Formats: sequence, C-alpha cells, structure tokens
Amino acid sequence: MRLAQPRPKSIRLDGLSTCVRLERIYWSILKCIAQSNGTTVNVLLSSLDRDVQLNLGGVKNFSSLIRVVCTAQLLEMCHEDAMAVVTELME
Repeated sequence: MRLAQPRPKSIRLDGLSTCVRLERIYWSILKCIAQSNGTTVNVLLSSLDRDVQLNLGGVKNFSSLIRVVCTAQLLEMCHEDAMAVVTELME
C-alpha cells in the first residue's frame, strides 16, 4: 500500500514552478524512464509538457497524462502483445 500513497513534488514546467501529485509508484516509474533516457525526472516531465503543448495545445490533467505515459511504457517493456491487446480494447 505504500506505493499507492500520493506524494506531491515541486517541478518546473516551461520555467514555471508547479506541484504534481502522483502515487509513489509513478514517481518510481518516472525515475526509471528518466534514467534509461539519461536524464532527470524534471527534464523528462518538461519535455513531455512541451510536446503536449506543441502537439495537442495542452491537457487539462497533467497528472493523468503522466500515469498514462508510465502505463504505456510498462506495457511496451512487458511485451508487444500486451500493448496490442490494450490497443484493441480501446477501439
């Protein structure tokens, strides 16, 4: 249950300080993603925010977007078939 506890963190997005509240498990996943890309969690989230701003004009709930990105990354790491099943379910 410890991994499900929310944990707020202060981060900078596009030069502005903001607080993102995620469950501990997602902060751990983000740290792994960042390390595998040779960067930090702050840089990773800034890049994600910038990409979303440019391609979609932003999102209403950045925390939810982060959860989806983490889940998609885990599915991709697990197996391509798992991602295909999830994609099918979305259609």
